[in-house]
Amino acid sequence: MVSRAETTAFARWWWTIDRTLLFALLGLIALGLVLSFAASPPVAERNGYGTYHFVIRHFVFAVPAVITLITVSFFTPRQVRRAALILFAVALVAIILTLFIGHEVKGARRWLGFAGLTVQPAEFIKPAFVVIVAFLLSEGAKRNDLPGRLFSVFLLAVVIAPLVAQPDFGQAMLVSITWSAMIFLAGLQWRWVFALGAAGVGGIVSAVTFLPHVQQRVHSFLNPDVADNYQVDRSIESFLRGGWFGAGPGEGIVKRSLPDSHTDFVFAVTAEEFGIVMCLVIVALFATIVLKGLSRAFREEDEFVRLSLSGLILLFGGQAFINMAVNLQLMPAKGMTLPFVSYGGSSLTAVAIGMGFALALSRRRPGHVRFTERRHVAEAFA
Repeated sequence: MVSRAETTAFARWWWTIDRTLLFALLGLIALGLVLSFAASPPVAERNGYGTYHFVIRHFVFAVPAVITLITVSFFTPRQVRRAALILFAVALVAIILTLFIGHEVKGARRWLGFAGLTVQPAEFIKPAFVVIVAFLLSEGAKRNDLPGRLFSVFLLAVVIAPLVAQPDFGQAMLVSITWSAMIFLAGLQWRWVFALGAAGVGGIVSAVTFLPHVQQRVHSFLNPDVADNYQVDRSIESFLRGGWFGAGPGEGIVKRSLPDSHTDFVFAVTAEEFGIVMCLVIVALFATIVLKGLSRAFREEDEFVRLSLSGLILLFGGQAFINMAVNLQLMPAKGMTLPFVSYGGSSLTAVAIGMGFALALSRRRPGHVRFTERRHVAEAFA
């Protein structure tokens, strides 16, 4: 047990970290390791690898992800800003490079090969983008000479353009939704809220009209009886077969014919083998992280910390929601992983960085007084 009297860096970290957030995140990583045993062996065998090829790789990716999560959580808000700026610059260059030298998979160029590994730069730019936008909005509110909102619009365009070109409309939509939420939290007037909503609808209509990839996904979602919805249909079958308590570990049948069972559809494999009850446990963990994180953010006095933490939590929760909604056929397929649960080195590491930022920003800092605490003090001396 760490004593409050200790003055070591670890002791200060332990007594200032939000342990509910920390343990909920570690719980998701642990669940992801367990579920990799259920979801990945059939995929490995179909691709000619050893049965536990993806299980072993998931463990290999998870260890540095945990180290990254905890290491980044030691950062101060200033270090978070600096790290985000460096990460953004590197990730943006890498995203642009994917358009020219990226690996093409299913008609999309989203991955770069490096030292025998494939990296998806879009995963890394998301948390960095959120922190930089929060800085622009918070500084713009304090300085009349800095048009923070205008710069954030420019930054959004810089990120969205190469993502759509890959194409990766799912990530582009997630980034846009998170940016819109942050703009709203920064105190956007209602007329601009409606204008942004209209622009969002216009963007979706344009994407459906001019991008064949998006058009096909939407057509498949709206016409499930005539379109090719093989993976989504198998996903729904998994939920129906699993029922409340599942078929049992290793007893899943549908996963053997589900191509992306270890990545995009790990939630469906969970339903088949462990039942809807386990799915609800996963939902509860995500809900705990989102509600706890937003609760922390809304009590923050520092505008940069409040917006950054809110954006990072909404980004995390939004990605989880989209993945689960696709598994339940509530949204068109997006090719998006379930944070900390799905297989994928880029996803695990990038989410670890983002939530490490969130843990760092949500820490109690010396001399920092929250809004609620100021109110109680004022009432005591009134």
